[in-house]
Amino acid sequence: MSSETFAPWLEWLDTQQTMMLEQTIALASINSGTLHAEGVNRVADALIELASGLGGVVERLPVAPYVSVNTQGVKQESALGDAVRIAKRPDAPLQVFFCGHMDTVFPKDSAFQTVTWLDDNTINGPGVADLKGGLLVMLKAIEAFERSPWADQIGWQILFNPDEEIGSPSSAALIAEAAEKVDVGMIYEPCMPDGNLAGARKGSGNFTLVVNGKAAHAGREHHLGRNAIRAVSDFVSALDDLNGQRDGVTINPGFIRGGGAVNIVPDLCTMRFNIRLERTEDESWCTQHIDALLHQLNSRDGIHAELHGGFGRKPKQLTPANTQLFEWLKACGNALGMSLSWQPTGGCCDGNNLAAAGIPNIDTLGVQGGSIHSDQEYMFVNSLSERAKLSALLLMKLATEDTRWLTTTKISTTKTSTTGDKPCC
Repeated sequence: MSSETFAPWLEWLDTQQTMMLEQTIALASINSGTLHAEGVNRVADALIELASGLGGVVERLPVAPYVSVNTQGVKQESALGDAVRIAKRPDAPLQVFFCGHMDTVFPKDSAFQTVTWLDDNTINGPGVADLKGGLLVMLKAIEAFERSPWADQIGWQILFNPDEEIGSPSSAALIAEAAEKVDVGMIYEPCMPDGNLAGARKGSGNFTLVVNGKAAHAGREHHLGRNAIRAVSDFVSALDDLNGQRDGVTINPGFIRGGGAVNIVPDLCTMRFNIRLERTEDESWCTQHIDALLHQLNSRDGIHAELHGGFGRKPKQLTPANTQLFEWLKACGNALGMSLSWQPTGGCCDGNNLAAAGIPNIDTLGVQGGSIHSDQEYMFVNSLSERAKLSALLLMKLATEDTRWLTTTKISTTKTSTTGDKPCC
């Protein structure tokens, strides 16, 4: 079918622009920092209400607490908000997974709490791009599709998760569960500031090192002390020297805390670091070198070092099916007057999780904006309806075109395309 066939349902989205903007501002005005469970749950309440007209089965799913290691080297648990799952037509020929996170990086006590206008087409506010605007894009695209005569061809599942900004540790199981039932994923992280999409993504690991030494008087008995800060400093120096030794691997020591009064040899120091990598096999290379550094620390007299954490997200590599999906979306964009391309990025998201389970997905279907994770975060207002049209058109094409290249290759982790279908639009 030509794109003109779908025009009435796409044009309806123009009438929803004002509502989408109002609701984006309303959601962004709710602080939903990841560890502010009450705020995340308020966003969940609002989304359940916004999705009420879609006719899906709604489940509110408590998730496990977030376990972290504090600066004293002690594990602690933090409550998280609930996840929300909404599903419809689980027996339809094609199954689509929609995902968007409710949490932001701005904690409850952040100074960045309000939405302001920068110009006639730009708003600044916490989560307007990452990812409150994307939630409205998703819901309105689904609503437009549900209004069309092809809705019965696609079953879908929405997951609103509460913990993406900390790596989705507690909702990862829900994504893996969805991957067993779906054929394709649509995730609503913001697109790039220029409107283009993220393609391949690096994998990621987060780690915390806790080093215990021995306290002593810094003047009278300095020789009896074992300085935990010095031990961590040596570890950090050697760790950072691993950068540049393997293509695509970057290691970032990002936090150190230890000591107190300067007349005491410090007996405790903690540090945190992040690793990004392009290939799954790079994990073993990193692990071998880190284990060697850890062994060196623990070989020192009076020093005990313990490492917590691990690799939480696998690299997202572009399989043939995923590339085909990008080509379909690019053609849909062309039909709407958008010139789209995709590029690799060092960032990671729930698209990594879905790709690791073998599901082709596009994970930057949200609004156009930038400066995310800062108090300069902005969103282009007109991208709300524009991006909703893009998703809605892709859904209508998936419902009406031959998609055997998605379903027949699902059993293969290599996702080799079997039909050689051309772009859809």
